[in-house]
Amino acid sequence: MGVGSEVIKKSFCVSWSQPLQSKRVKSYAIEEGPMRAVIFITRNGFKICADPEANWVKNVMNSVDSRTTTKKAIRPTASQPPTNKAIVKSGLTPSF
Repeated sequence: MGVGSEVIKKSFCVSWSQPLQSKRVKSYAIEEGPMRAVIFITRNGFKICADPEANWVKNVMNSVDSRTTTKKAIRPTASQPPTNKAIVKSGLTPSF
């Protein structure tokens, strides 16, 4: 890139979606563009724009945050030495 060049985004929010269930949302990002929006990324990879001021949006964001920031301590078993590490719960369901 040369001096003075800027990267143009390929997409941005132009409208908001209707409420969706938090269990369908994997993560989110806050978008500052032509309109301020929360972009939810679903478990299927779809990006859905939502009004950051709507109560349902705040509830979904809190739900995703609680799934992704919960930490649990590892307790060693008799055959496992202590590691002093923690596991971060990602909110993802393993597929066996």
